This record gives sequence, C-alpha cells and structure tokens, in this order.
Amino acid sequence: MQARTGDTQATLLDVQNLKMYFPITKGLFGGVKGYVRAVDDVSFTIRRGETLGLVGESGCGKTTVGRCIARAYKPTGGEVRFLQSGGSTLDLAKVEGEELRPLRKDVRMIFQDPYSSLNPRMTVYEIVSEVLRVNKLLPESEINERVQSVIRRVGLRPEYIRRYPHAFSGGERQRIVIARALVTEPRLIISDEAVSALDVSIRAQILNLMEDLRREFNLTYLFVSHDLSVVRYICDRVVVMYVGRVVESAPVNKIFTMPLHPYTEALMSAVPIQNPRLRHASQRIRLEGDVADPSNPPSGCYFHPRCRFAQDRCRTETPALRTLDNDHMVACHFAEELQLRGAVMA
Repeated sequence: MQARTGDTQATLLDVQNLKMYFPITKGLFGGVKGYVRAVDDVSFTIRRGETLGLVGESGCGKTTVGRCIARAYKPTGGEVRFLQSGGSTLDLAKVEGEELRPLRKDVRMIFQDPYSSLNPRMTVYEIVSEVLRVNKLLPESEINERVQSVIRRVGLRPEYIRRYPHAFSGGERQRIVIARALVTEPRLIISDEAVSALDVSIRAQILNLMEDLRREFNLTYLFVSHDLSVVRYICDRVVVMYVGRVVESAPVNKIFTMPLHPYTEALMSAVPIQNPRLRHASQRIRLEGDVADPSNPPSGCYFHPRCRFAQDRCRTETPALRTLDNDHMVACHFAEELQLRGAVMA
C-alpha cells in the first residue's frame, strides 16, 4: 500500500437530515402500528483526513448512523453526500444495486467484536482478500501481494495468513479486522466501538495503530464510541447524540472543556479522572428519569424530562441545531444563558 496525499480541508462526507425508522408490526400478518425513530433528523460533516467522534448513551442511534452510511441499512430519509476520488459527489442514501459496488471499496467498517465479525471457517488470507475478489478490485495475480502488505502494516507476520481466527488473541483479531478494512485503500473507515471489547493495554496499541494509519494513508474515521476517554485521545471533533438526534457538535477540546448542552455536561462529568489530586474537583451529574423511548419520544426537546434547566418552551418547541462560537453547534433553547462545567482535565 502507498501513502496518499490530498486536501485535508475538503468535506468528504456531508450528512443532512438523516432518518432511520424501523417499523413496529402487530402480530404475524398485522400492519405497521408505529416506528422506532433510531435516527431522527441527524446532520453533520466529516472533513478529509480527520477523525469525527460520534458519542452518546447506548441506544442513542450512533451505530445505526454508521450502518446507514455504510449502507448496511437503507435510510428512511435524508442525504449522505460522499466525495468520490474523481471529485464527483454521490448520495449514498439513494444508490442501489450495482451503484453500491464503488461504495464497498471506499467506505469500510471496523466492528466492535473482532471474533464475531470474522468467519471462523475462513483463513486470514480468505477473510482479508474476500472483498477484493467479490468486488473485482484487483486481478488474482496481485491479491496475494496486497494481502501480505496490509497484514505486515497492521503488525502481524505474513505467515499468519494461513491460520484461522481461533488461533489469535483479541487484539490480533482486531488487527485482522483493520487489515480487512484497509485492504481496499478506503477513503472513509467507520469504527463501531472498535476497542471496547479489548483489554486496556491492547486497546492503547490498537488506537495507536489506527492513528498511525490515519497519518500515513490520509484516512478519515467516523469513530463511534461511548468511551469518552478514548474519544478525547483520538478524535478531532465530536458529535453528541441523544435519542436519535444531534444535541451538540464541536472540536474535541471545546466539547470537553466548554459544553453548551446539559446532556453533554452530564456525559463530561462521567469522564474518569486519572490524577487523584483532582478528583475532589469532580462532581458527577446523575440524570433523573429514564432515556426517552424512540418509538414514543416526548414533545419538544427530547431531553427535557431529564434536564434540570427545562422550561415550558422546552416541553413544546423542538430546539434547532444552531451554530454558536464559530464551529460550536448546539440544540438547546437556552445555551447562551447556561453556565455548564466541562470534564476535569487531568
């Protein structure tokens, strides 16, 4: 594989008003009685060469966003405009059939569980080379060289390609998954909780590998995670989701030190503090009530039943995602008036 250079300021992915509704059916032959709004009007952009973190509680829809972009799901609505290598823009939400073939090369995924995402009946060579064969991306004579090259680049020995997944540790399996994503020379990699199933020491190795690969090949990551310490380490910008909607978006330093949304403040208060001398300065914000039901969300702001700053307007009027302080966006009616605390920086 050869390192690429390119314009890191160009917008690689522009997601606008993305929706993914799953139908709720009644009985075996009954009709649709409602929808689970897993992703409800989500918008954000990713620039070429950056790592964008997508964070929120379990069930907030962040994984569904990634799968819609990769077209594992066909979105219910919205646009996913992707800048192709030739300079043209393709709406990934609209393409079907053979038009999806270039997408399989340019947009790749790294899944959470490295064992369940690998076929136990296939060797490492078959796993990594499968995408090249199925999509006819390389002639057969060049596939072996590409596979060995990418296997070496992720820190595995070339002779491992004839082994099966059960012969490897969790960290080595995740390196195989990364190799499978990297082998097509993609433009965007969607990392879905890629290190959450790994031991802490192995997690650091995988994160360092991903960061090295990003710099070397000018990769772009959508980094889906609930681990804010990891997000702070690897991401350039962060998008915060709550019940299928974006509530805040900002560069990583701003989101951690100057949150503008009460939900983001609560997330930041849960970030572990490594320095014991600073732990006294942290006060955990415990949200009251339950997460809203995406099949029957509350009116107005979805967060208002759990927000200690909620007013009558929050219960009736949906806040728009608006820009404050240049590149800091927030969906809160009273963001300018609130004095919120960021994470305690160790």
